[in-house]
Amino acid sequence: IDRCIAAHDRKHDQSLFGIVQGGLDPKLRAICLEGMLERGDQLPGYAIGGLAGGEDKHAFCKVVSQCTAALPEDKPRYVMGVGYPLDILVCTALGADMYDCVYPTRTGRFGTALTPQGVLKLRHHAMKHDFRPIDEECDCMVCRTYTRAFLHSLVAKEPLGSLLVTYHNVRYMMRFTEDMRKSILMGTFDQYACDFISRHYPDGNVPEWVQTAMSDANIDISTICHCPRTPSIKRQRV
Repeated sequence: IDRCIAAHDRKHDQSLFGIVQGGLDPKLRAICLEGMLERGDQLPGYAIGGLAGGEDKHAFCKVVSQCTAALPEDKPRYVMGVGYPLDILVCTALGADMYDCVYPTRTGRFGTALTPQGVLKLRHHAMKHDFRPIDEECDCMVCRTYTRAFLHSLVAKEPLGSLLVTYHNVRYMMRFTEDMRKSILMGTFDQYACDFISRHYPDGNVPEWVQTAMSDANIDISTICHCPRTPSIKRQRV
């Protein structure tokens, strides 16, 4: 990182983020955090790297929680490679600010659309006679123009199908993050998080890792959960 700082001569139009590494080992993360914080006056933001690679969700959340708790709140905290909407919601609750991922476009190319209730697989035979839009709440051109049945007829045969679903997915992510940001500014994020999770899990079977992470973020979602969880480990500070 010192070599990067020394070579960085475009501070007027580029921001150099220090990437916190260390895998799933809290001791290695703490060492890296300490080094990044020592160079804080030369870093306008921080990234949390080495995640989103299929690790256990409990371990994933513990790392995000440890890092966001240690990093300054007045600088952006960017979790690299995270793109699932639920993961973004949970990481935001734990204190992260920025994300990037190919997931919305990649999954769109395979005919899977993102909706407030989760994913919608447009290749599925059930879509053949479904004449609703992908998402009745969505304002994108695709949802205002095409039905699920029409998209079903395209996604397995024509490149246009993948393009249209990708278009919708990008708009979904824009609306999702816009609404989440508004809830933070209005002080209603806790309720927004509960509503978001309950739409994904209307039966109340919220995964334990989500319950634990939200508890660590001091957000009570017990009213929408119908399954118990084990006690959580509170956030670590270094």
